[in-house]
Amino acid sequence: MAERTDSLQNHSSHPQAEDLLQPGERLDDLQRNGYRIIQSAHRFCFGMDAVLLSGFAHVKSGEQVLDLGTGTGIIPILLEAKTPGKHFTGLEIQEESADMARRSVLLNGLKDKVEIVTGDIKDASTLFGASSFDVVTTNPPYMIGQHGLQNADAAKTIARHEILCTLEDVIAQSAKLLKPHGRFYMVHRPFRLVEIFCLMHQYGIEPKRLKMVHPFMDKEPNMVLIEGLRGGNARLTVEKPIIVFKEPGVYAEEITEIYGY
Repeated sequence: MAERTDSLQNHSSHPQAEDLLQPGERLDDLQRNGYRIIQSAHRFCFGMDAVLLSGFAHVKSGEQVLDLGTGTGIIPILLEAKTPGKHFTGLEIQEESADMARRSVLLNGLKDKVEIVTGDIKDASTLFGASSFDVVTTNPPYMIGQHGLQNADAAKTIARHEILCTLEDVIAQSAKLLKPHGRFYMVHRPFRLVEIFCLMHQYGIEPKRLKMVHPFMDKEPNMVLIEGLRGGNARLTVEKPIIVFKEPGVYAEEITEIYGY
């Protein structure tokens, strides 16, 4: 059974960074609200996919949000900065990553708005209860089992490969966790799009919006952003794609807006 861990609740809302950082960790500026995040080169660090997902997801005033496989908490923290949502929860199975996420929440004074829970995605609906969230977001492992090069670091391999959970686990649990007509947001790889749509349809999450992400205008997409609606009608809108770089080393204007530079 997954357990909530809240050992840091007695800290002040704005502890000093030097009191929260552990050896080998660093602070990264999120360019939003002065927020910073604790990361370590020895664990999976957030990338553009998480930032793009936080820009793609719509969270309305008063809504409750759950991020599945939150890692070091990047998506809940960015969504708190960018949206009027009421509360944001991150679920993470790796305790070391969850601990970093909790310390980042404390560092940014967000303990009343963001909660990090240690637990297994496969147990999420048992842990939180069915129909508990208005929005579920996820940046799940992209690779199937042994597919693709696996990193020698177990923590990074777990983040990138479907070792502890599968795409079906993520979508099945999201369907249980969402309220009727709740919204599901995921970033993934285009090569798995058919499987993604089949599983969403199977579990009653209707694909509603799709946006491809291309590294350059003349390159094929390497990411896809998807919005689904629990119990929605069949109608999919394919939005204008995102082009990341207008030339090598120079972000396109849309990317600088999403990042907040």
